[in-house]
Amino acid sequence: MADKKILTTPLTDEAVADLKIGDNVLINGTIYTARDAAHKRLVELVEKGEKLPFDIKGAIIYFAGPTPPKPGQVIGSAGPTSSYRMNLYSPTLIKVGQKGMVGKGDMGPAVMDAMKEHKAVYFVAVGGAGALISKSITAAEVIAYEDLGAEAIRKLTVKEFPAIVAMDCHGGNQFEEGIKQYSKK
Repeated sequence: MADKKILTTPLTDEAVADLKIGDNVLINGTIYTARDAAHKRLVELVEKGEKLPFDIKGAIIYFAGPTPPKPGQVIGSAGPTSSYRMNLYSPTLIKVGQKGMVGKGDMGPAVMDAMKEHKAVYFVAVGGAGALISKSITAAEVIAYEDLGAEAIRKLTVKEFPAIVAMDCHGGNQFEEGIKQYSKK
C-alpha cells in the first residue's frame, strides 16, 4: 500500500484531524497496552483526580494483552482484543487527553461522541496477526498493574506499527460504511 500515512506519537489534534476512515497508517513512537481491567483502574484514578501511570496526553492505547516473549524476543504475540469491552472507559480517557485507540471490532456511540468532541481516532489492527504485529514492537516494559499479568499496562516502542483508521474525529465509521456498501450490492 503506497499511500500509508506515517504517524509519530504523541498524536496532536492536527494529526488526528488529518485522518479519515480507511486511511492506512504506520505508527512510530510509544503506545501503551491496556485491556478492560486496566482501563477500569485508569478511569478510577481519573475519577479520584489522581495521577495516571503514564502521560495520557496524545497517547495511543492498544487494546492488547501480549503473550510472554520467547528467548531473544522483545514481546510475544501482540494481537488486538475486542474493543467493545472498552466502550465504558474510553470516553473518560479521551476527555483527559488520549488521542488514539487500537483494537478490533466496532466501538459504541459514546466513544464516537467523545472522539468528535476531543479529536481522537480509533484504529483497527488485523486480528489473528499478533505474531506479525509484534515485529513492529522494538521495546516493551510493564509500567503498571503487573498483577494483571498479560493485561498489565505495557509501554511499547513501535516502528511502523500497521493500522487502519476505522473511526475518525469527523464522525466517519468504517464499520457502518462497510455495511452500507455491502447492502447496496
